[in-house]
Amino acid sequence: MQMLYDSESFVVVHMLPEAMDSAAPTTTAQGDAAGAAGDALCAIPQMVRHGFEIVDKRSGKEVYLDGSWAELFQQQIVAWQHKTPTQEEVEDTLDRYASLAQNPVVMH
Repeated sequence: MQMLYDSESFVVVHMLPEAMDSAAPTTTAQGDAAGAAGDALCAIPQMVRHGFEIVDKRSGKEVYLDGSWAELFQQQIVAWQHKTPTQEEVEDTLDRYASLAQNPVVMH
């Protein structure tokens, strides 16, 4: 997890996938930990993905972007790295994504 942005209105966190440990047991289709070489053949592949959590502090809601939404947001970040935006431009972009937010922020 990496904090990318924090202002009075928004927080953006990049949720990074945890490194896959090749020594760790894989899960089989039956849900057991695979121990034998034969069991590893029917192991279900784990898809490693990243995403972005955008929290709108004003509304107390958050949205999690993954898949193609995360890819689009990643492209926006790369564009910002090439041309440094103003805070207003960043906030406007985040406000558009925050309009998708439906989940209330829950502390745990």
